[in-house]
Amino acid sequence: MQPLAAMTWEEARDAAGPTSVAFLPVGAIEAHGPHLPLETDVIIAGAMARSGAARLAARGLSVVVLPPLTYTAAAFAQGFAGTLSLRPETVMATVLDIAGSLSRHGFGVLAIANAHLDPMHLASLEAAVNAIRRDLLLVVAFPNLVEKPWALRLSDEFRSGACHAGQFETSIVLAERPELVREATMAALPPNPASLSRAIRDGKLSFEEAGGDRAYFGYPAQGTAEEGRATVEVLGAILDEAVQAELA
Repeated sequence: MQPLAAMTWEEARDAAGPTSVAFLPVGAIEAHGPHLPLETDVIIAGAMARSGAARLAARGLSVVVLPPLTYTAAAFAQGFAGTLSLRPETVMATVLDIAGSLSRHGFGVLAIANAHLDPMHLASLEAAVNAIRRDLLLVVAFPNLVEKPWALRLSDEFRSGACHAGQFETSIVLAERPELVREATMAALPPNPASLSRAIRDGKLSFEEAGGDRAYFGYPAQGTAEEGRATVEVLGAILDEAVQAELA
């Protein structure tokens, strides 16, 4: 298992094949409370991709991990400084073009490790996946974490919808990049049980409208590195199972 960007072109050529899997971590640069970095989703997606890739590599499949897609639609957070948001059609076209390059060079499977849950972003990924399946000779695995059966594998906080920069995400960053967590700030944050998923169903269009005036939801002070490591294993297993299902 290697990062594609660290390979030579000949190594990339030799890694390709009908059952070779290219993992694409997908995140965003957006506000994650006053305690987590803007790249939180990118960190989580990278951890998910590496965990899933390790599982498949252990069974003998050829796997590579692509550079992360860090810019995407992030309309819910665009009222907060540092958030960088693209038009949904740009996101869809970018993923489709990446898939086209992989298909052209002989890779057989694209596995999308997505950690960003903005509704416009998810719609862009779904549109890209549909176009890839329709137009390219490439298998796509995209476990959408907000849907069954995958959501049922994740924490109570995640399933409640009050999980942006909360205990779920804070724990993973504590496990992966602890030096980036402002731990004193994290420990002092009061719970915010407002559900983003419910707010989206109710037609809200921003973190502020959903009740997150500091761009966090859930229980960040309860985050632990131990929980984060366990969650990364679950995310890797989900990605692994999604790829196996597509290959079958």
